[in-house]
Amino acid sequence: MNTTYYVINDPADVRLRQVGTLLKDGGVVAIPTETVYGLAANALDSAAVEKIFAAKGRPADNPLIVHIHDRAQWAPLVAEIPPAAAALADAFWPGPLTIILKKSALVPDVTSGGLDTVAVRMPSHPIARAILQACDVPLAAPSANTSGKPSPTDGAAVREDMDGKIDAIVDSGPCSVGVESTVVSLAGDVPRLLRPGGVTPEMLESVLGSIDIDDAVFHRLAAGKTAASPGMKYKHYAPSAQVILLKGDFAAYRAFLAAHKEPGTVALCFDGEETALPVPAVSYGAATDSAAQGQRLFEALRELDKQGAKTVYARFPSQDGFGLAVFNRLIRAAAFRVIEL
Repeated sequence: MNTTYYVINDPADVRLRQVGTLLKDGGVVAIPTETVYGLAANALDSAAVEKIFAAKGRPADNPLIVHIHDRAQWAPLVAEIPPAAAALADAFWPGPLTIILKKSALVPDVTSGGLDTVAVRMPSHPIARAILQACDVPLAAPSANTSGKPSPTDGAAVREDMDGKIDAIVDSGPCSVGVESTVVSLAGDVPRLLRPGGVTPEMLESVLGSIDIDDAVFHRLAAGKTAASPGMKYKHYAPSAQVILLKGDFAAYRAFLAAHKEPGTVALCFDGEETALPVPAVSYGAATDSAAQGQRLFEALRELDKQGAKTVYARFPSQDGFGLAVFNRLIRAAAFRVIEL
């Protein structure tokens, strides 16, 4: 398959009409969002959605997020919109928040991963919104990477994984958030955070009051438990290297690396620590800036592969605020391997 590559930064670019037509006709296109690049297809077209799974090598029981550009598109996708969901949308849409509700019969099972719920969000990225308006259909759009690998936060990373596998790629530069959207389920009795992201637990609580945080945010998904959201599977976001999180202060981290300098060892550290370490290092943001860490994490994980890393020892991020999203991605990239220093 020949993949058409567009570089588009203007929402008024007439080529977006071509992209919209391609999507409406059942094509698959990688599109920018504020979180990560998404692999988009008509969410209501089962055959089109199946092409997403084929391009990614994604398990069929992993549900997809449906993207819309207008609140009017939401109601037909769900059984009902309760007041709590409307309040969240008022507060955080358009933006990096996905809301799970009971689905309507309009949503194909392939899109919802066989679940009776559907995950919906309204992105804020101007090019994503222009594409959604051009095709005027809801778009299923998981991250535009090979399943399990680090999500792409720029067009070049998408091209590495998807060139020749999909119809087109729309490159609009780097993503501003850098990790996938927050996912909150309102399909049960209590609001439940299933995946942390740019909308923090504290921000959700400012609208909903108390929320539950699913155990799978911190730990392996329990054996036999169904993934209710993207990002809940055992291992995700991982480079080819084995990643291990080291929990402790910088002095202990540096001492550990000094004792483990085998060939192929690379440190994944905070900004400014590189030159003080006894092994090659890639940084992923300042220790005190979780937003910067989130924006750079996936790029750093991909850089580890480019450096030929075999074993990666990563600094342990904060779990407060936006830091919880960074921690969640790293703990999965590490397949839950943590060493307490």
